[in-house]
Amino acid sequence: MVDLVLEAPARGKPPTHLLDLSRSERRDAVKELGLPAFRADQVSTHLFSHLQDDPEKWTDISASDRETLQPLLPTLMEPLRSLTCDDGTTVKTLFRLHDGSLVESVLMRYPDRVTMCISSQAGCGMNCPFCATGQAGLTRNLSTAEIVEQVLAGARALAHGDVPGGPGRVSNVVFMGMGEPLANYKTVVAALHRLIDPAPEGLGMSARGITVSTVGLVPRIRQLAEEGMPVTLAVSLHAPDDHLRDTLVPINNRWKVAEVLDAAWFYAEQTGRRVSIEYALIKDVNDQRWRAELLGEMLAGHLVHVNLIPLNPTPGSKWTASTPQAEREFVQALKEAGVRVTVRDTRGREIDGACGQLAALES
Repeated sequence: MVDLVLEAPARGKPPTHLLDLSRSERRDAVKELGLPAFRADQVSTHLFSHLQDDPEKWTDISASDRETLQPLLPTLMEPLRSLTCDDGTTVKTLFRLHDGSLVESVLMRYPDRVTMCISSQAGCGMNCPFCATGQAGLTRNLSTAEIVEQVLAGARALAHGDVPGGPGRVSNVVFMGMGEPLANYKTVVAALHRLIDPAPEGLGMSARGITVSTVGLVPRIRQLAEEGMPVTLAVSLHAPDDHLRDTLVPINNRWKVAEVLDAAWFYAEQTGRRVSIEYALIKDVNDQRWRAELLGEMLAGHLVHVNLIPLNPTPGSKWTASTPQAEREFVQALKEAGVRVTVRDTRGREIDGACGQLAALES
């Protein structure tokens, strides 16, 4: 069995930022600096409602108080490199964190929405062999503030009109960037609160616009189901049979397909939200019609949707995308089973769009 890293190294812990804290914790932290608690709400309003991260422009706070607040506002990440495609409406950004760790986020603007794909860890410990991030291994967990800042950076770019299409807002967030979100559980849940809770607590996004992906950490799926936040759960399945999934998704050696799907159905029951099954189509590996039929049998009758993903091969990898014919047959088999299915719009191929590719080139 391949070794899996479920606990991230403790090294490189970032300094505490106001965004790491709940509203009550922010107020307490500000009071410890000798300032009135309401200053915390003022700063939170600037960050979340005004999308203004430059303290010099917080004119309702005195210069001396802004200086006093600086220990709670450390620099979290530095944009190192950005690449664009789709006429500038897809933007992939590589960030360097305070300890030199690299993470990526992607902003994708569509006519009816703006989706941000964000990272929850620097690297990943799940060891999926077809994934660029998995090949790099796990560096560390991100902090709540580092996760939220990825979204805020995109939101600021949209608000300032830096993305073609005029000023806009982030409507959807998917935790499908670098890392396994549920392996950084407490921090990710705190980040979800920052995104969902209304200002000045957070951004006030709809939970229905947020998707949390997992390779199948069963206890955490069940725990998330009871958090009271009806975000969409996306399960990266990639194979319906244990024999193949043990290789493609090594965590399957701990929790088998049936256990993962049982947890997913529990999530759907508790939240009323349709579960998304993510399935990367890999040529001659998992794209056989019989596997589609088996997947259909397992999913039929459940609150579920299959998202087929044409594999974005990483440099030097033996894995490649399925042929169009194999993809069509896979889709047809699922439809015949009565399972809803779509093929993901693959943006960003020309800008090293697969998670971890840009970081791998830089490191």
